[in-house]
Amino acid sequence: MSERYVILVKVESIRGKCMRGHFPGEEWRILQKTPAGICMGAFASMLPAIRTLQFGGTFSWQKEPNVTKIGCIDPVNTVTFRIERLEETCPP
Repeated sequence: MSERYVILVKVESIRGKCMRGHFPGEEWRILQKTPAGICMGAFASMLPAIRTLQFGGTFSWQKEPNVTKIGCIDPVNTVTFRIERLEETCPP
């Protein structure tokens, strides 16, 4: 099995008002389970990017290979999340 990297998800900005109460600077470390307290809709929109970075993938359009940004699914009150692959790996 491939190494799985630790992912840091951080609320970067909010346009409007987050209906789930997220705020800029709020963050979660993702190891092998879903993080507690994160909006399910936002997590669903981030999951493909999280999995890509967890297993060493990159996004060719990003300037930083270990980082991408995803907006939640609310088109009016959009929360932008920064998703970053850390150097550390998850324990087995």
